[in-house]
Amino acid sequence: MIELERANIQFTDFHVRNITLSIQSGEFFMLLGPTGAGKTVILEAIAGLIPMTEGRIIVNQRDVTHLPPEQRGIGIVYQDYALFPHLSVWKNILYGLRYYHRNEQESSAWIEWLVEELGIQTILHRTPTNLSGGEKQRVALARALAVHPSVLLLDEPLSALDQNFREGIRDLLKKLHQDLQITFLMVTHDFSEALFLGERMAILNHGQLEQVGTVAEVFYQPTNPFVAEFVGMKNVFPAKFHGQKAVLPTLELQLAELPPENSQYIGIRSEDIVLNPENPPASSGNLLEGKLVEISHRGVYHQVSVQVGEALFTTFLPGSTVFAMQLAPASTVHLSIKPSAIHVF
Repeated sequence: MIELERANIQFTDFHVRNITLSIQSGEFFMLLGPTGAGKTVILEAIAGLIPMTEGRIIVNQRDVTHLPPEQRGIGIVYQDYALFPHLSVWKNILYGLRYYHRNEQESSAWIEWLVEELGIQTILHRTPTNLSGGEKQRVALARALAVHPSVLLLDEPLSALDQNFREGIRDLLKKLHQDLQITFLMVTHDFSEALFLGERMAILNHGQLEQVGTVAEVFYQPTNPFVAEFVGMKNVFPAKFHGQKAVLPTLELQLAELPPENSQYIGIRSEDIVLNPENPPASSGNLLEGKLVEISHRGVYHQVSVQVGEALFTTFLPGSTVFAMQLAPASTVHLSIKPSAIHVF
């Protein structure tokens, strides 16, 4: 279990402000945010590598705020692996034991299990300079876990890997967490990684928490425009509200319920917008007519942008559907949006 209580961290000219966060024992927790949001600063403060200016860090009911890193029971894996290039894989793994003053003989069975679980039996004699990115990350995981930590911190562990290695390490992290049942705290800027691995998450921006919740809560119920756009909600508009209607400069949208007081924005996920070349029946919810502006290839799906008055809506369609509908830029199309699909911030 990790608890941050009113944590303030000053690192060079960057300030993490008043972070209060509780991560449960055995949880796979994701800390997300754009580059420069303060994610790594928080991770290194928990590890004891950066001092806090105010607040407390509690790990498994123990105040570790002023303890050195080796006394916190925490392992850490970095984006760039941080392996010693002049040491063999085997000596890199054992280095963690020596740093934490652990007995190598007593840990031998555990190390053997890790080596086998991580699939690095055949590279123990090699040095990091002769390893692939995926192999380096497996070695970094072995070194961090060699000391039997109760918490594993992961700083962007997938971002430096090629796609063919990334999926393998991602699957390995999921299996390790299931097998070890210890707390994993992973930093990433990639929401798709959080969807696959995480149970709960926190969104960080400019050193401040924007939202904390389950992966589903943050994805489907973002609390503000920043979080909405960060998790991939492309249709976010400022709006005024009259009763159960959201009023945009050139159109109105019916809502499923009265909006909360002081609401200022609406958001609609692209997959909740239905596009039709012809006017659909009136029972389809909010019906809008617009001009198709652009069709962009996104692999299997195509991103379709439609201008409705001053608002530019984005939806996704399978390539086969775009072809069957004979959609083309400048054509008139119709959009259908259910009131229940409109989120209010």
